Amino acid sequence: MTTGPAHEETRAARGPVRADERSLAPDLARGLMLLLIVLSNTAYFLWGTDYNSPGEYPEPESLADSATQFLMIAVLDVRVYPLFAFLFGYGMVQLYHRQLRAGSDERAAQVLLRRRSLWLVLFGFVHAALLLATEVLAAYGLISLVLGWLFLRRRMSTMLTWCAVGTGVLTVGFVMAAGTVVALASGALTIPGEAELAGTRPELAGAGEESWFAAMGVRLTSWAVILGLNSLAVVPPVAMLLGMWAAHRRVLEEPHDHLPLLRRVAVLGVAIGPAGSLPSALQHVGLIDIQQAAGLTWELLFVMQWTTGLAGGMGYVALFGLTANALSARARASTPVLAVSALGKRSLSGYLSHSVVMAPVLAAWGLGLGASLTSASMAAFAVGLWLLTVIAALALDRAGLRGPGEWLLRKLIYR
Repeated sequence: MTTGPAHEETRAARGPVRADERSLAPDLARGLMLLLIVLSNTAYFLWGTDYNSPGEYPEPESLADSATQFLMIAVLDVRVYPLFAFLFGYGMVQLYHRQLRAGSDERAAQVLLRRRSLWLVLFGFVHAALLLATEVLAAYGLISLVLGWLFLRRRMSTMLTWCAVGTGVLTVGFVMAAGTVVALASGALTIPGEAELAGTRPELAGAGEESWFAAMGVRLTSWAVILGLNSLAVVPPVAMLLGMWAAHRRVLEEPHDHLPLLRRVAVLGVAIGPAGSLPSALQHVGLIDIQQAAGLTWELLFVMQWTTGLAGGMGYVALFGLTANALSARARASTPVLAVSALGKRSLSGYLSHSVVMAPVLAAWGLGLGASLTSASMAAFAVGLWLLTVIAALALDRAGLRGPGEWLLRKLIYR
C-alpha cells in the first residue's frame, strides 16, 4: 500500500461541514429553491388532459388553472434551474475553501470535488432511469467537472470576464428572438408553413406510459437530450460560474457586506426576467396573439424565456440573500425559518424525495393521479409535497441526523 507525502496529498483534510459552520442564507435559499423545483417538475405529470401547444401546459379547466399557468410561465419556467446551478457552484467553492482551511492542499481539495462531481453524474443517471427525466444532477456534475478544472484556481476577474462573455451571448440571442417576434406580430415578417410541434411535457417525461419499463426508455432518451442541452448551453455554466465567484466573495454567508450588490441584482433580475417570459405567458392565456407560425413562434418565445432565465434566477438568489439578511434574531429562530433551512441543509435528499413520491403517485405506471389533476390542483400537490419534506427535514435536524442522500454522497466522496 502506498504511503508518504505522495499519498497524503490526495486525501481530504477533513470531513463534511459541521452544523455550527453553516450560514442561514445559503440554506434558506436552497430550501426555497426546492419549492420552485417541485412546482416545475410536477407539471410534467399532467398526462391525462389535452395540450394545445408543445412544452407548455394543458388546456385550462378553470380560472385558477389559467392563473397558475400564467404564473408558472412568467416567474418560474427556465428561472429555477439557473438558481439551482448558482447554488451548486456556490457549494463547490464552499467545500473547496473548507478543505483548504483545514490544511488540505489544493490538489487534494480538487480531487475531492472531482470525485463529488462524478458521483453526482451517477446519481443523476439512476435518478432519471428510475423516476425523473428532467433531473439535472448529472448535467451539473458534468459542468462542475469542467468549471472546477478551468476556473477553481483562477482569479475572480477571469471568472467575471467569462460570465460577461456568456451574458453577452444571451443578450444577442434575446434581441434577435425578440426582434423576430415583434416583426411577426406586426406583420412585417411572415413565415410560410408551420413548424413541426415537439412532444408535450408528459410525453417527454414518459408520465403517460402504463409500463414502468417503457417509461424508463422514454425517460432516459429525454434525459440524454436534456443532459446535452444543459451541459452545452450557456445559461447553466454561466450561472454556476457566477455562484463560484460569489462564494469566493462570501456573498451569501455575509450578505450584510454585499447589500448594494444584492439590491442591484434583485432589481435587475426582477426587471429583466419577466421581459423574456411575459410574452409567452400572455400568449398562452390568450391576452395577446402573435401566433403567425405556431411551432416556430413558440420556439422564438422560448428563446426569449431562456436567454432571460439567467437574470431571473440571479434575481431570486439576491432576493433570498436580502431576505436572510433582513430577518431579525427572533425570526431566524422561528420554526418556519429553521424548518426551511433544515431542508436546505438536506437539499439533495429533498430533491430526490420529491421524485420518490411524485413519480409513483402521479405517473400512469403508478397510481396515475396525474390524470385527474389540473394545473392548479397539481400546484397544490407540489406545495403539499414540499411542506412534507420541510417537516421531515426539521425532524431530522432536531434529531441531529443528516439526510439519507447527503449521508450516502458524503460516505462515497470522503470514503
